[in-house]
Amino acid sequence: MNQTLSGEEHAKAREAIMMHVRKVVPYALMVAVASGAYLFSQAFGKIENSSLSYFQTLLAIKAFLGLWLGLRGINQKLFKINPWVFKSHFFPFALVVIIILLSQFMYL
Repeated sequence: MNQTLSGEEHAKAREAIMMHVRKVVPYALMVAVASGAYLFSQAFGKIENSSLSYFQTLLAIKAFLGLWLGLRGINQKLFKINPWVFKSHFFPFALVVIIILLSQFMYL
């Protein structure tokens, strides 16, 4: 959009898109966190030999990061509580990338 629109038009178009994104994404995030919590309860399995397996360790890390993202989103959307730290989108995006990478390493 930067290449075809002026600065003012770009700002208006971006805000028009973001109005819809702000309505949909938080609820999709809540569904993802709820379904992830359910799947965690089904896939974690029994702890044997008083220690976690490699799979369980990575799954627990993924669950922690996902719950943190979910709680952050719920606080912002439902309770209008903005985060005091990590206000940019870079940190949550980085956590999503880490979660995806952990998913790839879980089955090694």
